[in-house]
Order: sequence, then C-alpha cells, then structure tokens
Amino acid sequence: MSFIIRRLSPATMDVAQKKAQQLIDDNAVMVFSKSYCQYSRNTKSILDSFGAQYKAYELDQESDGDDIQSALQNMTGQRTVPNIFIGKKHIGGNSDLENVKNNGKDGQSLEEMLRSVNAIKA
Repeated sequence: MSFIIRRLSPATMDVAQKKAQQLIDDNAVMVFSKSYCQYSRNTKSILDSFGAQYKAYELDQESDGDDIQSALQNMTGQRTVPNIFIGKKHIGGNSDLENVKNNGKDGQSLEEMLRSVNAIKA
C-alpha cells in the first residue's frame, strides 16, 4: 500500500494539532476513524459492546480530516486509523484495543478503564 504524506505548513499543523488535542481533552473516549475502514468499524463495535460513550471523528468525512490525520501522526507517531484515546491516553489502533480487551492494561480491564473515565454508566 502506498500513500502520500502531506507536508503541512506550521500554521496549519498548529491548528490541526490544537483541534485534535481539544477533541481528545473534551471526550472521555476519542476515536479518530474512517467510515469505510474495517478496523475502525471493529473498534466502534468493541466499544459499543461495552455500552461505552465515545466520540468518533470520521476523518474521511471532515474537510480537515487529512490535516488532523497528519497532526495525529506528529502527536502519536501513528498515522493509521483508528487512532484511539481513553482518558486522554493514547491506546493505539484496533489491534491495541483488542489486546487491552483481552489482556487489560496497567492492571485494568478495558471495562475498568472505560468506567474510570465515566464512559460507561454504572
């Protein structure tokens, strides 16, 4: 698979990073996604199976999606989607979320992580 990495001007990158960070800060669970991506769909399905409240930002449906995706790469080192944050912490992609679901992370199950950020109501 080949793709072109766009070079953003510093001003555009700054705006995109601020927007991405604001979305991460404002949402207990933030998923940067693409509507056609099977891995993004699987991530949302996993979160739905827990009844989790989350925000999905569909990069392919937003006018600034390419800029946000480039900013996320700069912020996390990950360009692929989904790009998942729980409690402002970068989880990674779909396989990382599946790993947390199956094995937990830092002594917490995925359900405990979601509850700790109030993404699942008691």
